[in-house]
Amino acid sequence: MKKLLIVLFFLNFFFAFAQSEIKITPKKCIPKKGYHLKLKSVLNDSRCPEGTTCIWAGEVSAVVEVYNDKKFVEEKTLTFNSKNREENNFWFSKYYSKKIKSISVLPYPKEGVVVKDKKKYIKIVFEN
Repeated sequence: MKKLLIVLFFLNFFFAFAQSEIKITPKKCIPKKGYHLKLKSVLNDSRCPEGTTCIWAGEVSAVVEVYNDKKFVEEKTLTFNSKNREENNFWFSKYYSKKIKSISVLPYPKEGVVVKDKKKYIKIVFEN
C-alpha cells in the first residue's frame, strides 16, 4: 500500500508539472475547427551551426500562415532571435490561450548537414 501511494504521488507530481507542446509544420491545413498554423517557409537561417564558433548567435526568419475553420486568415513573417522573443510570444498568443514558455525553430543547424525545408518546424512549449 505504501508503494502504491508513493507511485501515485509521483505520477500526480509528474502530470501537475508536465508541459504541453505543439509543432507548426509545413503540412497542408488539417481540416478541423478552430485555428491551425502552418509553416509556409523558412526564409533564412543564420544561426551558428553546432560544431562551429561564431561571433553572434544568429536568427531565423520564417513565414507562418494562419487558418480558421479551414479559411485563410493571415500570413506573417516572423524573425526568431533573442531580441524579439516577447513580440513573437505575443503574436502566437493570439491563437493559443496557454502561456508560452519557449518557441524554437528545429532542427538546429549542424555543420555540414543540409536540412530540407519540409523537415523544419516551429516548436512551441506551453507552461501549465
